[in-house]
Amino acid sequence: MSRDLSLLSTMVYPGRFIILGRDETGEQGIVVYGITGRSPLSQARKLELIGDRIMTKPTDQDVLKKGNPELLIYPAIIFSRGIAVSNGSQTPSIDEQLGKTAEPKRILSRALRNWDYEPDPPIFTPRIGGCLLSSFEAALGIVRRGEDGSSQKTVFDFVLSPGQGKMISTYSGKNEDPLRPFSSRPLELTVVQGTAKDLAEAVYKALEPKNGGQDLRVAVACVFSRSLRKEASGIFIINRVSRMTKSHGQSG
Repeated sequence: MSRDLSLLSTMVYPGRFIILGRDETGEQGIVVYGITGRSPLSQARKLELIGDRIMTKPTDQDVLKKGNPELLIYPAIIFSRGIAVSNGSQTPSIDEQLGKTAEPKRILSRALRNWDYEPDPPIFTPRIGGCLLSSFEAALGIVRRGEDGSSQKTVFDFVLSPGQGKMISTYSGKNEDPLRPFSSRPLELTVVQGTAKDLAEAVYKALEPKNGGQDLRVAVACVFSRSLRKEASGIFIINRVSRMTKSHGQSG
C-alpha cells in the first residue's frame, strides 16, 4: 500500500536516501536525493548543481581532510540518456550503462557489478543507486555487507504510476549503534507535490527532528523532468548549512 511522506517522518536517521517517482499528471519523472548525517564529517557537505550533475561539495575543507574524500564527495545525480543517482562514486558507473539497454534492472545490475559496500568500518555503509528512464521504468539497488564480509547485491525494477514514488535508504531509519542497513523492498510513497520546490520542501520538512532531537538533515535535491534531461528539468536544492536554495527551470 502506498503512503505519503509521513513514512519518511518515522525514519529518525535514514542516512542517505533516494526517491524515484512520477508526478500526479503522469508527465514528469521525479528523482529525490537526500543526505542526513550524524558526524561533523557527514554534515560538512552541501549539494550543488554543476553542469550535467548534482555534486556533493565540502562546506569545511579542514573537517573533510579528516575523512575519506572519495566517500564524501561524489556526483549524486547525473543527467544523460536518463537519470542516474547514487550515494557515492558509483553514479558514473550507472550513467555509463544508460542507453546500452532499455531494461533498468539490467542497467543497475551491470553498473553495481564491480562495486562493494563502502570501506568505512565498523559501519560498512551500503551503496545505494537508481536509474530512471523516459518510459518511467526505473530500478533501485543496494549493496550490503553480508555476515561473512561478502557483498550482497539486490536490484528491484518497476514501472512508476502517476503520483507514485519508491524509496530506498542506506539505513533502516533508527538512530542506533550499530546502524542496521536498509533490508526491505523499496518503500512506496504517494507523491502529491506539484513542483520540484514543493517536494523538496516537503521532504526536508518530513526529516525535521522530533521531540527536541538533533537535527541530522544535511541536504535535499529534487528533480522534476519531462524528458529526463537537465535542460528540461525543474531542480530545487536545499542545504541546511546555510538554508540556501537554488531553483532551476520550470516544473509543472
